Amino acid sequence: MNKHPSISLKFLLPLLAAIIAVSPLAIDMYLPAMLAIASDLNTSMPMVQNSLSIYLLGYSLGLILFGPMADKYSRRKLVILGLSGFFIANVLLPFAMNIEQFLSIRFFQAFISSAATVVVPGTIREYYGKDTAKGLSYVSMIMMVAPMLAPSIGSVLLLAHNWQLIFYVLSAYSLVVLILVIYALPEVNRASANSSDQTAKLSNSGEQVKSAQDFTFIERYQIVFSNVNARFYIITSMMVSLAFFGYITAIPYVYLKVFNVSETWFSVLFALNVCGLMSAHFTNTRLVTRHGSKVMLRSGLMLACVSVSALVFFNYNELSLGYTVASLLPLMASISMIAVNSDALILAQFPQQSGTATAVIGTLRWGAGSLAGPILAYFYDGSALPFAYLMFAAIMVVLSCQAIIHFKKY
Repeated sequence: MNKHPSISLKFLLPLLAAIIAVSPLAIDMYLPAMLAIASDLNTSMPMVQNSLSIYLLGYSLGLILFGPMADKYSRRKLVILGLSGFFIANVLLPFAMNIEQFLSIRFFQAFISSAATVVVPGTIREYYGKDTAKGLSYVSMIMMVAPMLAPSIGSVLLLAHNWQLIFYVLSAYSLVVLILVIYALPEVNRASANSSDQTAKLSNSGEQVKSAQDFTFIERYQIVFSNVNARFYIITSMMVSLAFFGYITAIPYVYLKVFNVSETWFSVLFALNVCGLMSAHFTNTRLVTRHGSKVMLRSGLMLACVSVSALVFFNYNELSLGYTVASLLPLMASISMIAVNSDALILAQFPQQSGTATAVIGTLRWGAGSLAGPILAYFYDGSALPFAYLMFAAIMVVLSCQAIIHFKKY
């Protein structure tokens, strides 16, 4: 499984998780400080909230640029570039004098950090090969600690000093990870990444097939989007992202307003679902090498279909909170299992364009996720039903995509 014996996977995976965690930390850690930032910069709360949308926009645009570059240039150097830029941005943010400067630096912070994170799935693929889903599950499981703890860390730092300290801590974190990358992250041997039949085949005219280094920026995207099977897995990834962000968007209202739970119980129930997500990733690491990503994806999809149907039934009949919690726990676990295995199946089809494929997955996933808020707002009726219907619709689209892939074989 490990084609690069120069580094232990036990050390590599936490390092890759630390790299990809920069975005969850940058998104979640400053949330408790938004009011303080608005006050210090003499602006409104909605303007500070816009910094989250600005970050998502910058990150998506960065993925589009750096994804193809990760297939052609040194991945290690891209990680160093991304972490260095992220470090600089965090040092500059506390010195912002107005909201315009703050938003501009946040855009740069997100854009440049994507250079580091976009290489992670491709790097995992090089080390894990056909067991890519196992590596992705390990990294996701480790990385989930970041969004779990980030808001609490931000609150402590805000109470200890001020909102500027949050970004100083982020800069210190990125500096530590950068040093570890410089000394420990190896460069991928691209010769081993390309299968011999891809680099040695001859066309009918006798010309050699292009190597990974010869494709242009546009050609890399054409290759990804022209793969019919990959399209359905990409749609699958988009729909589970829509479901996940639908959960993130709606669950505070559902728990706090519809079911009238306290803030303390909300935190407990939210953490319970995060534990469910982590358990699903752990289960996937144990079973995916034995059964394969396709079987694990379909198993997760079967569980999702049952759970989301139960969620709709319970809320349509206005049953108590316990029923919704009981349906959401397996539903969110199954969504995470679908996501990680669909990503692995996409990457498996693009050994020479893993960076581009990662960019496509990331950009479309964030784009689909951003639709959750407007959809829920449009169908708002004061109940949890719009949320349940959104989750159901997303899972049904996934089911349709997987049915098409399955029956195309026959």
